[in-house]
Amino acid sequence: MYADPNFIQRKIAITIVWLTIILFLFCARLFYLQVNRTKHFWVRGQKNFLRLETIHSPRGNIRDRNGKLLATNRPITRIYWQGTGNYSLSNNQEQMLINLATIFNFQLPVSYDGIACAERYQRKILIAPDISHEQLSKVAEQFPNHANIIIETHFKRHYPYQFYGSHLLGHLGNTRFEPEGQLGLEKLFEQTLRGKKGTKLKTINSTGKHIAEAQIQEALMGNDIQTTIDIELQSICETIFPKEHTGTFLLMNPFNGAICVLISRPNFDPSIFLDPIPMNKWETLQKKHPFLNRAFNGCYPPGSIFKLVTISAALEHTIIPYNSTWLCKGYTIFGKRKYWCHRRWGHGKLNTKQAVAQSCNVLFYEIGKDIDIDLLSQYAFKFGLGQKTGIIFPEKVGLVPSKEWKMEHKGERWWPGETLSVSIGQSFLLVTPIQIARMIGSIFSGFLVTPRIMTNEPIIKQPLDIAPETIIFLQESMKSVVTRGTGRRVSKVKDIEIYAKTSTAQISTFHKRTLGPAYLEHGWFVAYFKYKNYEPLVIVILIEN
Repeated sequence: MYADPNFIQRKIAITIVWLTIILFLFCARLFYLQVNRTKHFWVRGQKNFLRLETIHSPRGNIRDRNGKLLATNRPITRIYWQGTGNYSLSNNQEQMLINLATIFNFQLPVSYDGIACAERYQRKILIAPDISHEQLSKVAEQFPNHANIIIETHFKRHYPYQFYGSHLLGHLGNTRFEPEGQLGLEKLFEQTLRGKKGTKLKTINSTGKHIAEAQIQEALMGNDIQTTIDIELQSICETIFPKEHTGTFLLMNPFNGAICVLISRPNFDPSIFLDPIPMNKWETLQKKHPFLNRAFNGCYPPGSIFKLVTISAALEHTIIPYNSTWLCKGYTIFGKRKYWCHRRWGHGKLNTKQAVAQSCNVLFYEIGKDIDIDLLSQYAFKFGLGQKTGIIFPEKVGLVPSKEWKMEHKGERWWPGETLSVSIGQSFLLVTPIQIARMIGSIFSGFLVTPRIMTNEPIIKQPLDIAPETIIFLQESMKSVVTRGTGRRVSKVKDIEIYAKTSTAQISTFHKRTLGPAYLEHGWFVAYFKYKNYEPLVIVILIEN
């Protein structure tokens, strides 16, 4: 029986077609791999023996106004074991490891098995993460140019003064690639401080052994920045600020806004973030809230400091005359309720200036009976309260209450009795210490200055919209505070001209004071002072509870 010739021809034709298609696909694939993907496979081939490595650049330094280093870089020297391909460690190599452990005065962080594995497969393994100059000298002397020893130097951020000025300096945080600024100046000036990375090309053999290297691009160090901080003054203030208390301490030039000292307690050591932090240590840190910059982001009742605002509004709107006299018997009555002076047995007969010096509440309660809350708010804004100061750091606005604010946020009208509380710096009123520093400075400079922390920041001034005779009255009243008032002890300091105001700011009712420290009042001390021929400064001290 014979097959149909046409059928055979069709099968042959189909076979030829399929072979042609397969051959075309095969050629197309070869063309794609050999021509279109040439660069890709060339790079893959290069990677078999070439390695591109990043050279991290040292960060720029942070300096104080005299050029002293506040944040810099410390060289870190590490010792690595480089395997040479032997199947086991020789007696000489084992003795060398014993000598290294003696030099470093601690147990080697890797086991002999790990080192033996690195030796067999010609790999590099870290044996000492951070050695001293003395240890480095001993290694270089005992094992010069040894095939198993690699010495590498890196840079690590270093804060010479540790806790001092930590809220200004901030800290770094570890990311996938390199440490980056997470807080303070380290974050604000990240791009300036970071610098430019470099690149080097390493050549390795098939077992991973390093053969040669060449630098392709040099790493460039970041730029330095200079602050207005005086680290010598900072150190003095850090020493005298009571360690057991929470609060803040500010020194600022009222004429150019330069901040010389800034303390916020509790503080922290920025270097703790350069390495991983154990969870229990992190939880302990969080309980103390050490990362809150209380100078810029802490909001507190100003207490008697606000009386300077109240008296300014009262004098300029003739609510009281400049030369009036008052009788303080320890309280005043408003709405069938007694409003007490801080001196419950009373101050007796006082004039207006003496009432400010003695911080007598009764005078200000009497003003509060006649003054409108919106007028008080207006004068608070004139002194820079309830608004940002313009400093480059994040800052809180605080709170200056008004009729509109209370209706919007509390859903009720403003009650006259609340004005009496605001007149002595209580009620809803909240300020930041940096706002108070700016306010006190304006009484003596005649303008509100924008606080500065960098030496190259522009000096920005805003005229203080207060009558000259009112400013003179405030200055004389603050002088009386240290001569005859609540700050008399300060006047005993020699060679110093000082104008001050003290304040005790309540945060709860008096009957809660026995419940614990959290219910105690905040203590303020603010002053404008000049020592000998030095530049005048404003000081703000706040101690919580």
